[in-house]
Amino acid sequence: MTDHDHPSGRRAAGRRRRCAAFIAAGALLPLPALSGCSSDEREASVSASQDIAPAPRGELKNGGTLRWAIDAMPGTLNAFQSDADATTARITGAVLPSMFTLDGNGRPQRNADYLDAADVTARDPKQIVTYKINPKARWSDGSALTAADFIAQWNALRGKNNAFWTARNAGYDRIGKVEQGAGAHEVKVTFARPYADWRSLFTPLYPRSVMGSPDAFNEDAREQLKVGAGPFLVRKRDTEEGRVVLVRNPKWWGDRAKLKQIVLESLPGDKRAAALADGSIDVAAVDQLAAKRVASARRPAGSAASRKPGDGNAGPQGDGAKADAKADAKADAKAVAAENAVLRGYTIRKALEPAYTQLALNGASGPLADDRVRRAVARALDRQALADTVLKPLDLPSRPLGNHLLMAGQGGYEDHSDALGGQDTGAAQALLADAGWKSDGSDRQQAGQNAGAPAPGAGRAAYGYSDGDDPSDDRYDGGPYGDESAEDGSDGRGAYDEGADDRNPARSGRGHAGASGGHGAGARPAAAEAPLSFTGAVGSEVQQAALLRQSAAFYKQAAAGEKDEAHGDTSSAAYAKYKRYKKRAARALSAAERIETGQAPHLPGSGGHPGSGGHPGARHVAAERSAAAAPQPAGDRAGRIAVVKKNGKPLTLRFVVPDGAGSVQLRTVGRRISEMLGKIGIQTSVQRVSDASYFQDHIASGDYDLALYSWPGTAYPATDARPIYAKPQPAPDGSLTVEQNYTRVGTDHIDQLFDQAASELDEGAARTLVEQADARIWAAAGSIPLYQRPELVATKKTLANVGAFGFATPRFQDIGYTK
Repeated sequence: MTDHDHPSGRRAAGRRRRCAAFIAAGALLPLPALSGCSSDEREASVSASQDIAPAPRGELKNGGTLRWAIDAMPGTLNAFQSDADATTARITGAVLPSMFTLDGNGRPQRNADYLDAADVTARDPKQIVTYKINPKARWSDGSALTAADFIAQWNALRGKNNAFWTARNAGYDRIGKVEQGAGAHEVKVTFARPYADWRSLFTPLYPRSVMGSPDAFNEDAREQLKVGAGPFLVRKRDTEEGRVVLVRNPKWWGDRAKLKQIVLESLPGDKRAAALADGSIDVAAVDQLAAKRVASARRPAGSAASRKPGDGNAGPQGDGAKADAKADAKADAKAVAAENAVLRGYTIRKALEPAYTQLALNGASGPLADDRVRRAVARALDRQALADTVLKPLDLPSRPLGNHLLMAGQGGYEDHSDALGGQDTGAAQALLADAGWKSDGSDRQQAGQNAGAPAPGAGRAAYGYSDGDDPSDDRYDGGPYGDESAEDGSDGRGAYDEGADDRNPARSGRGHAGASGGHGAGARPAAAEAPLSFTGAVGSEVQQAALLRQSAAFYKQAAAGEKDEAHGDTSSAAYAKYKRYKKRAARALSAAERIETGQAPHLPGSGGHPGSGGHPGARHVAAERSAAAAPQPAGDRAGRIAVVKKNGKPLTLRFVVPDGAGSVQLRTVGRRISEMLGKIGIQTSVQRVSDASYFQDHIASGDYDLALYSWPGTAYPATDARPIYAKPQPAPDGSLTVEQNYTRVGTDHIDQLFDQAASELDEGAARTLVEQADARIWAAAGSIPLYQRPELVATKKTLANVGAFGFATPRFQDIGYTK
């Protein structure tokens, strides 16, 4: 059987929908780290659930424009199509009816702007839900909201008419009938099968002019929404300018929108810091660098602007050169001061996002098809340490997530990780041994280290130098904000084999990439298995290269600390030390690379040794492996860990991570996971791939062993989470229908629990079934939740009721500027 999604039917459509949710959840977005902020510079510690600067409507001005950054223009304005995304949801939330909204803890709340009541009015013999529509509710064309709109949406989404290109019909397919009730403002929905998550339906609600016609549904609603029924309407969708303009709805019957208009502007993440600095945006989700820049602007003037013109210039200068330097310094100081003045008008709102990062273990084939190996991997992880890495620097609650189906703070949340067990190296090793993976003691590695060979230049890339970077210039940037120092392994807690290209190496070759050859102590390694790319390197040369890398790590760490201490002041003593340490790190690393690539003139067989030009085969192997060997600082040296083997082959898992600049923190977490696995003898071969190919070419297609990505939380886990954990099923054409279960790990029991929960109308009983399902998912060990993602949003200080919303549905009519 091939391992891909079934190409037709609602399952395929559902998968496309979850792809959009996967990306919207921030799977490839940066995970911020603000550890450089001193305690008095940080925002006050906030609630974990949301941070939106709440204010009564009476304290807000009437009018004004809000410029809100979005990742990209929406592919469609139809929330029920496969390419709907987070921007689609934001627009429809402002312009279309929502029968239920969510509070800060993810609890559904009846929306009184549209409904006077909504209740289960019968359970036997059929479930009936009766909606009583607010008589004031009407569309912007003047027509009232009626049962006809509900009927049209049910017919379009129920899955019976293939002319409607829908991406999801969960819940609508359980409805047997929708009809007008006792009056024009009453709607009766009769279910053919009980549905616990009925509150998720008819949100958003489109007018029957959209839902009543396949052409309008498939095409017209993609580009425009001519009719709405929210506090705002869509005035313009300008793809050339990259903006969507929302304006007040003059027919809105609820609280009048405080803002006159909202302009959603397409602004990539890497351009948001500049937009904040020039004040051209009012609200933007930001990464750690932009957040740091906002925080640094609150420091007293002088750290950058008080630099003395001419300070730090090397060598003697004439009067003309000194005058030019003073003029340049004065202009720079003026520009910095002006930029800081703008940035001081912003603040950073922060909360735990209703989304979680998980370690996914592909159980389709290979070692991870054995549940004992999966459980061993899980029990090697110190999830608390991983959560601390991401959340502690942000002053957010640093707790590992203990549930796949509910976020912390949601009603019914319980930690079910004990169904699998906590971090226990001994238990993990015992599980591996039971599965046949044992150590013979002949092949050892440092904890977390892969014995693959570094390619020429690989170390430089791993230490933060991209192609074309001069390691002596100011583009070198270590420290906690970009976390490059953590990513590259310079803390010495291990290394891993990192393939930095976008190729998909043959799965049969993964073991070789991480193998060290099993040679005895003191024996000369064979060329193809040499730990260096040069066959002549033995004994002291290997040790010398390792010590040079260790020295480079020490200097790089010191440089990062001095740069942070300098706070951007290039005339300070700390900045001078940063430059000096940085150059020393580069020199040490370069010397190590010369040894490792056989270019050091004192080595036999090197390019500098007469009569020998090195071994081309070994160099080719090294280039394919592209390993990043990391040193260990003093005081943090791990013991030698024996690699586990089965039938003579080491246990090596391919860890696929995204390569984009916004995924530094994700790669840092991946590196630390590799270190933890190394402590039980598992090697990891890391493949960095482009962000564009990460999901479709690797996660969805199953081309990985280990991967990190995020799923959004939901108020309706029985419905929304089922496809993520459903047991893959064989399709008639021989393919494997995985829905959204990209780990390919599932059981019939889990499926049954989800089905029972979705049909259970007693909320307590349904919650119990969801709890049981989560415990079984933990026990299956295909997905290991690590932590809830942090959410950072930069907003103008004068804005209220906007920021890091967490689970809460925005009340767009309440967003505004304070008086």
